[in-house]
Amino acid sequence: MSGAASPPVWLGLLGLLGLIGLAGLMGLRHPVPRSTPGAGVRLLGLLGLLGLAGIWIPGAGAAGAFGALGLWNHPRADLHRWARLGWLGLLGLPPIIRALSGG
Repeated sequence: MSGAASPPVWLGLLGLLGLIGLAGLMGLRHPVPRSTPGAGVRLLGLLGLLGLAGIWIPGAGAAGAFGALGLWNHPRADLHRWARLGWLGLLGLPPIIRALSGG
């Protein structure tokens, strides 16, 4: 058994928030019309790829929720509701910053 401490359970649960980002994949099947405002926010959906850092950094998987931002201003109300949850990706940034700063 190694002497390394395991991360707290809540960090693992935080990483599960990244699954919200999978809703952004619905934008492939039902794309937002190009004339719809909010394209800049929808591009933030690419930040959902940061959630892959959760494989190595406990808690960073929550950044995957950014993927749902790809549905921002979607004309279908059910898909637009998922987009608002994309901001939960901000919860995954502190573990990533802490890991990158060596802390």
